[in-house]
Amino acid sequence: MQRRQLLAGLVAGSALGVAGCASVGSANKAKVLVVGGGYGGATVSKYIRLLSDYSIDVMMVEPSAAFVSCPVSNLVIAGMKTMADITNPYTGLSSRHGVRVVQDRVASVDPARKTATLASGGSVSYDKLVLAPGIDFMWEQIEGLQAAHAAGDVLHAWKAGPETMALRRQLESMRDGGVFAISIPEAPYRCPPGPYERASVVAAYLKQHKPRSKVLILDANQDVTSKGPLFKKAWAEIYGPMVEYRPQHKAVSVDGKSRTLKFDVQDDVKADVLNVLPVMRAGKLAVDTGLANANGRWCHTNFLTFESTAAKDIHVIGDAIQVAQGMPKSGHMANSHAKVTAAAIVAELQGMEVNPHPMLTNVCMSYVDATHVIHVASVHEYQAPKKSFFTIGGSGGVSDVRSDLEGRYAEAWAKNIWADVLG
Repeated sequence: MQRRQLLAGLVAGSALGVAGCASVGSANKAKVLVVGGGYGGATVSKYIRLLSDYSIDVMMVEPSAAFVSCPVSNLVIAGMKTMADITNPYTGLSSRHGVRVVQDRVASVDPARKTATLASGGSVSYDKLVLAPGIDFMWEQIEGLQAAHAAGDVLHAWKAGPETMALRRQLESMRDGGVFAISIPEAPYRCPPGPYERASVVAAYLKQHKPRSKVLILDANQDVTSKGPLFKKAWAEIYGPMVEYRPQHKAVSVDGKSRTLKFDVQDDVKADVLNVLPVMRAGKLAVDTGLANANGRWCHTNFLTFESTAAKDIHVIGDAIQVAQGMPKSGHMANSHAKVTAAAIVAELQGMEVNPHPMLTNVCMSYVDATHVIHVASVHEYQAPKKSFFTIGGSGGVSDVRSDLEGRYAEAWAKNIWADVLG
């Protein structure tokens, strides 16, 4: 009875055979395969085990050997953190919660047969599949970008890892008096405030080490997409003319060798370091499986359970989905999706009622220099008549001012959510 109450009352954001080869798990146990070990995939793996009293087998397939956080990775680029600071092992999922963590890649999924094929060649069966594939890039939207990226001339560093450090090295080698330009695609994209935070902390690095340099923010959107007044106030008061924001600059082509970016209307921009964020879509596996049924780009889901509207018993969470109104593509939101999904999957597999009124929480913390942070927060409730999530009025909002107190909150947020995802 207590577990039924827990499942019915679970809200995302609270503190709260395995799909695998034939030899994995007990024959009479339900089997869940989770693809992706980011904020969504790792969280849903842990919580399915927790909420089922460890009675459902879970396999999580993730190519990376460890969890590397995209949130906070901008500080690595700016030299304020190291890669070790944002990297955590998956050992807690396996040793504490019995998740079978497999370092591999799922090459394909057969929804009709409920099987997945691994890149290493194995075949995995499942009762439920959770895809947390994150984002991939629509390279063709900017002519020359894929070639410039492959050559290492123009980086995005929008997936934390080796490219994070590569962009850091470009910044370190930039001349004093040079230009760092970041190009932002039209929304939606992963982490709405992320590009503006990156511009801010890069400016903090340059102000200290290369004070004659400049940061150009070339935004395809009409205005800053998140926390605009707070970011603009910080740029004006902390950095002055060092930071220049240019809205409605939609990139259409790039020349990697000359570091030149062309736009649909405005004049070309040449920079010493070009950081171009490509147009984004759901991860490749979701697209290849036929789940990207929102303009061939994002995945529609039933928000009560996050089950795909294109395939039964496949749930999609995190940045890959077509989001509800006011729902950002963020790590915290993926963590919230995962908890609602875990509760729904356990309820469905164990013959219980799915919580009819799930809720989600989200917080995005953004650094504007090495110590000062601003935030945006929200709570979202599922409304059954409209079959979607809606932001609860007055439930969140943005910071009044930037502060070093919020900087300490940001440090605590990262430690707490990493513990929740992986611990």
